[in-house]
Amino acid sequence: MGLLRATVGALRRGLGRTRNAMGGSLARVLRGRRLDNETLEMIETYLLQADVGTTTTRELVSALRADAAAGQLERGEDAIDFLKAQLQEKLGAVTPLATTEAPPLVILVAGVNGVGKTTSVAKIAHALRQDGRSVLLAAADTFRAGAVAQLAIWGDRLGVDVVRGAEGADPAAVVWDAVEAAIARKVDVLLVDTAGRMHTEVGLMRQLTKIKDVLAKRIPGAPHEVLLVLDATQGQNAMVQAQRFSEAVDISGIFLAKLDGTARGGIMVPIARELGVPVKLVGLGERPEDVEPFDPAAFVDAIFADE
Repeated sequence: MGLLRATVGALRRGLGRTRNAMGGSLARVLRGRRLDNETLEMIETYLLQADVGTTTTRELVSALRADAAAGQLERGEDAIDFLKAQLQEKLGAVTPLATTEAPPLVILVAGVNGVGKTTSVAKIAHALRQDGRSVLLAAADTFRAGAVAQLAIWGDRLGVDVVRGAEGADPAAVVWDAVEAAIARKVDVLLVDTAGRMHTEVGLMRQLTKIKDVLAKRIPGAPHEVLLVLDATQGQNAMVQAQRFSEAVDISGIFLAKLDGTARGGIMVPIARELGVPVKLVGLGERPEDVEPFDPAAFVDAIFADE
């Protein structure tokens, strides 16, 4: 599976835990029930457990309550249809990865340590190769012991070259070398793996800005895509990370990793709605092929699907 089309089947398999908290089990419980106060409170609990967020949950339940009072919604089945439509609207339209007329397309990948950033970079590289595009990796995470080696292992496994420097080298210098190599080799996509910065580390956030400036100096308009990798299992803390990173660099999209390992996949709703940053890719497993382009309609169908 490349990055061109989402598949509902893959999302269904990867969203089992979220579906149990937010979709499938909720749908089963709602069928045949009247939309009374008890049912509305139950819906509110499910949404909060799935990390849809207090603001969005409050809006959804208030609208349900108003429509029920007006007689427009009476049954649990009505609530299911209402929730599906509202969630899809709040998630917005499909937002594909950026494109560029003249290669290389430069994708900068950021995120804190432990979210699965380097593995996510490998998944993107694999998917791009599946789409028939040539890829070069830049190992700009030079501060974390073993990070360059980890990316090199992925490169060997995927058949993708990696531009690297010594441990502790200037990440911006590594990126400059990678840009030169990408241009000389005429590769389609340059993927830049940056250091796993904590969103509270001002110095490292500045380094991220420096890397972006280096890219823009060599290739006008680069980076064409700045993806922030977030760990879906971290729930609301992922929101905090997204807010802090967006203050340091213009985030163009989210890669929501480990979505298969959490019952709180609803976190992408407040991310998309409150931050205005689209979720572009989701990680649904540990294999290189376990990545999907995010399609709001497919996502909503998957979480409300019957088992």
